[in-house]
Amino acid sequence: MLAELRGLNEACGVFGVWNHPRASQIAYYALHSLQHRGQEGAGIVASDGETLRIRKGQGLVTEVFSAESMDRLHGRAAIGHVRYSAGGVNGFENVQPLLFRSQSGDFAIAHNGNLTNARALRGMLEEEGSIFQTAADAEILAHLTKRGRKGPLPERLMDALAKLAGAYAFVMLKEDALYAALDPHGIKPLSLGRLGEGYVVSSETCAFDLIGAEHLRDVEPGELIIIDAEGVHSRSFASSEQEALCTMEYVYFSRPDSNLRGLNVHTARKKLGKALAAEFPIDADVVTGVPDSSLSAAIGYAEAAGLPYELGLIKSRYVGRTFIEPSQSLREQGVKLKLSAVRGVVEGKRVVMVDDSLVRGTTGRRITTLLREAGAREVHVLIASPTIQYPCYYGMDTLSTDELAAANHSVEELRQMMNADSLGFLSVERTQRVFQCGLCMACFTGEYPAREVEADV
Repeated sequence: MLAELRGLNEACGVFGVWNHPRASQIAYYALHSLQHRGQEGAGIVASDGETLRIRKGQGLVTEVFSAESMDRLHGRAAIGHVRYSAGGVNGFENVQPLLFRSQSGDFAIAHNGNLTNARALRGMLEEEGSIFQTAADAEILAHLTKRGRKGPLPERLMDALAKLAGAYAFVMLKEDALYAALDPHGIKPLSLGRLGEGYVVSSETCAFDLIGAEHLRDVEPGELIIIDAEGVHSRSFASSEQEALCTMEYVYFSRPDSNLRGLNVHTARKKLGKALAAEFPIDADVVTGVPDSSLSAAIGYAEAAGLPYELGLIKSRYVGRTFIEPSQSLREQGVKLKLSAVRGVVEGKRVVMVDDSLVRGTTGRRITTLLREAGAREVHVLIASPTIQYPCYYGMDTLSTDELAAANHSVEELRQMMNADSLGFLSVERTQRVFQCGLCMACFTGEYPAREVEADV
């Protein structure tokens, strides 16, 4: 939640459905379940086997689509996208999916992630005659695919994907096929499911639960999945390198009812909380979490520490996610509107407040103050992840160490800034022990799994 209030944001969620009589409606509901991954834009492209039709716009899913617009998106296949503009690049033209018209056939692309060689690829393509209409990385894949070698689309697409560096989960729709691809490190989540006689792909499995789909498996790093009238086909466009799923997917981004690489997100967060209790045992009266993404870790901490877990902080359900506001002053006002401390729970108590992460640290003091104003005798702040000291180049909007509190202050300085009685961060070693898959921990360690990033990313 602190991450949410501070402005720690993920760049988008993608979804695709193939061979369903109400494909666009299925995509619509799936995007609802992925809305937490982006609130600045949403779009759906549907195919009836002959024509691709698009509806997209800025805002939430409920604001972009109406019953009338959904009626026009008829067909048995569709892809959808919810967007957060990492880096602050906004505008209608950047809302996805992107739809491309050509004499050889139309296609649409939606993307989650960030290409670390985007500038170099754009420069190369522009020298060869390409003219870009958007700032979206999805357009780079479109140009690479169209300008590549001759041959069947899957071959051209694999050649294009092999030229990309960074983090990406793509879904692509043609009149006769649906494609899904994941980067060679698997930094972004992407899963395959079955829905009736058709198939679905999604950034998170929580979308499968909503639409009644069966989760078949995760898309593998470096894998291209092709879904057409003959079924599902798998191709490898790059050797699967060291698997490195973004740790923050478990810590903050993904919904607790999603499963990533065989591990439920809520379960993972509880394990992080239990690891936190082992590392920072505190003599306290009550444990509370900052709604919503920190609650699982707080429950885990309380269970392991043998302390009661209580709802010491309450979130208003009628205030929008504050990170979509354009200025920090409005974000901080959002803290006051969005959270309140429960005096009956914390008054006179020694409180352990568990949060998922600390990025900029600008609202931590305010939340600590809320608890003190409600009568908390002590406030101990524990973070269920390591200190974020390095920028992320793969889709999370922390591109500079200047904005990372832990990169510029010691833990003791941060404790004083937050007016906490104590402050602790889960160690990298204990974090790694929780998970059963390879992780990208670059924002904690500075060790980046993908190729060297461009200097001006």
